[in-house]
Amino acid sequence: MTYSSSLAMGRQRYATRNQNAVSFKRELKGFGPISNTIVLIVLACILGLLYLTQVTKTNAYGYKINALRTQASTLQSEHDELEVASARLQALDRANNSAVSNNLVSVAPTSVVQQ
Repeated sequence: MTYSSSLAMGRQRYATRNQNAVSFKRELKGFGPISNTIVLIVLACILGLLYLTQVTKTNAYGYKINALRTQASTLQSEHDELEVASARLQALDRANNSAVSNNLVSVAPTSVVQQ
């Protein structure tokens, strides 16, 4: 079968009045109503699964963020406590080594008042 004869098979053999001499038969191909319904249900299920995966990802990130925030607050409180301890330890050394404390005179108790 040649190319021209294979094209001619889809044509109508005889043209009637007020019609073109060359015409092709149109074959309608498509899904039926049941197939359309099944395809729509499958698409809805896929969209639902995509939505659920996105929601679970954001929840997982929320748990990580919450854990990091609690860790940051714990570290901040520990930092504050260490600053207070450092200031307390430095205050004793500064008081002992300052010029004002070196110029002070030590006083011994002279007598005790009794009643």
